[in-house]
Amino acid sequence: MGMVKQDDGWRLPDRLWAQMEPLLPPRKPHPLGCHNPRVSDRAAMDAILFVLRTGCQWNALNGTGICSSSSAHRRFQEWVEAGVFEEFWMQGLLSAAALRSIDWSWLALDGAMTKAPLGGKKTGPNPTDRGKGGVKRSLLTDGNGLPLAVVIDGANRHDMKLARPTLEALKVERPSLLTVWPQGLCMDKGYDYPEIWRLAVEMGYRPHIRSRGEEAQRRRAGQRARRWVVERTHSWLNRFRGLLIRWAKKAKNYLAFLHFACGIITWRTIGLLG
Repeated sequence: MGMVKQDDGWRLPDRLWAQMEPLLPPRKPHPLGCHNPRVSDRAAMDAILFVLRTGCQWNALNGTGICSSSSAHRRFQEWVEAGVFEEFWMQGLLSAAALRSIDWSWLALDGAMTKAPLGGKKTGPNPTDRGKGGVKRSLLTDGNGLPLAVVIDGANRHDMKLARPTLEALKVERPSLLTVWPQGLCMDKGYDYPEIWRLAVEMGYRPHIRSRGEEAQRRRAGQRARRWVVERTHSWLNRFRGLLIRWAKKAKNYLAFLHFACGIITWRTIGLLG
């Protein structure tokens, strides 16, 4: 019997690979009919995870012994185009919904900015970092911090402008309002605009948006805002150093890394990986 691969954070554990492998597209035949032995999909995915977790350059893979950088990057591009990482996340959410592990009673929405020194689409000057290049991710979570939707844009894009795209990017169907009501939507003072209040009501949520004064008062009283779960999930995402600093020039590549990380968080949250 082979040794079970443990989840050490750098290689894919067996149970996670079991969810990922069926989503991979079929192998493309080599145009010349013969070539060197193909790197296994498992090794290529381990290498992709290594880049996501460490934030290293693709060329650095050549010194790890996991997989060559050219093979890993080529496979990554194939899988990005096939939507593998997004589907991996969505399958996790569907499993969570089937297990009734999604807390729809209190959703939380918030944005976070990270550096993007190489620029590219969906980046812009970060107003909190002396105008240096940055990217903003807008994240929606359930009451437990499970990532339900994420979109990206330039760091100079206001949070409230990303509210609708984020809510519309929900990866799993919401339950009927008759079964879960109210579905609260918690946001900070950056969303305190009439159009956001109207948007939340229009989409069937009960908005909870704190003003600056209310936030300060709650902190003095030792109370924690309900949206702390989305802030925690942003922190979880930042532990993937490939997301903490965006080195990918292509927006779709960075978004694929986000989907991969959200998928890992989702499968962990529902208990598949312990």
